[in-house]
Parts: sequence; C-alpha cells; structure tokens
Amino acid sequence: MERRAFARRPEGSLDLDLCFACQSIWLDQYESSQLTPAATIDLFRQIHAHPTDSARPVSDTAECPICAGRLLHTHDVQRTNRFVYYRCPVRHGRLITFYHFLREKQFVRSLSGAEIMRLQATVKQVRCSSCGGPVNVEKDAACPYCQAPLSILDTEAVQRTLAELDAAGRQETRRPDVQAATFEAMLRARRIEEQWQAEQRMTSGIDLLRLTIGLFTEHL
Repeated sequence: MERRAFARRPEGSLDLDLCFACQSIWLDQYESSQLTPAATIDLFRQIHAHPTDSARPVSDTAECPICAGRLLHTHDVQRTNRFVYYRCPVRHGRLITFYHFLREKQFVRSLSGAEIMRLQATVKQVRCSSCGGPVNVEKDAACPYCQAPLSILDTEAVQRTLAELDAAGRQETRRPDVQAATFEAMLRARRIEEQWQAEQRMTSGIDLLRLTIGLFTEHL
C-alpha cells in the first residue's frame, strides 16, 4: 500500500493507505467522515492516474494492518446505496474498494434502462467496476460474478461537490464572480455526461466508472 495525504475536516490533513493493485483504501476509524470534498476530488485523480491497474478480489484471509485480526466481510447501506467493505473485528478500521467507497459517498449511480439500451447498441462487453469481471451487456445489467450493477459517476453528486468546493474556497459567497464560478462548476458535470454518451463508440471491455471519472478529472 502507498500512503497519501488528503485534506481533513475541519482543517489539517490525514494519511490514507491506498492499494492501486487491488483498488482499495484502508480507512482508520472515522477517517471516511473526516475527508473533505476536495479530498474526494483528489482521490478521483489518484484513481484516474492508474488506468491500467485491474481490480483484484480481497482475500478471505485479509488481516487488519494494526492488530492482524481477520477482516470481516460486511454489508452496509448509505441512503439507498448498498456497499461492502472488510472491517477489523475490534474496530481499528476497514478496507474498502474504490468502487464501494464511491458508492458509500453517493458518487456512483446505476445506469438507467435507456442508457443500458444505448450501450447495448454499440458495445457487447464491459468490465465490472467492482471486481473487474467481464459483463455481457446484451443480456446482463449487473456483473454475473459480484452482482454489482453497471454504474457510472453520478453527475448530480459531482455538481454538488464542485459547488461546495467553490463555496468553501471563497469567503464572500455572494459576489457575482463567485456565483458565476459556481454555476460554471455545475455545468461541467452535464458536459461530462454528454461526452460520455459520445464515448459509447468505445471498444469492448471498458470500465464505465473509470471512464466517467476520467472525463470528470479532465474538466477540473
């Protein structure tokens, strides 16, 4: 794992351990809730910087890096988003994949029926954003191995984060130039969705979530 520093609420920084080989993050207790919106954006960049790394399943014998206790496979829900992680039995922290971290943060949405139909017209197979397995989009709307639905970055969640970042970076939130910058930030996410639709000429085996994260980072 590689240790990287990220912005922390209300101030300062915290170190997260990232495993790009297994596309996972180790979070000490409470670290997830302490990450700022800017830290989440920074994490997008970190994921996008390793496009050739493929997901590896977490081992059933994975251990807590602090106490060496065997991690427990745990199902959880945040609002309507279900996600999974591997937690330390004595609460030292948890291991969560990039995909499920973004689901926890409400940054991932499932494709609509209309989007799946458009995808089926151009692509036969994509790669699961959760486990890396192949998904035949002509017959499946979810991964046959881990049951994760076909997903992309949620543009509305991107809008909210960009607006929050813009507001947090300025003290005078009512100035006209601030309002204009915030409006422009909100428009960026819609451009991402339009560009994603154009990118449906892509070759088979693409990871849709990574694609939309890449489009997002290019617009920052």
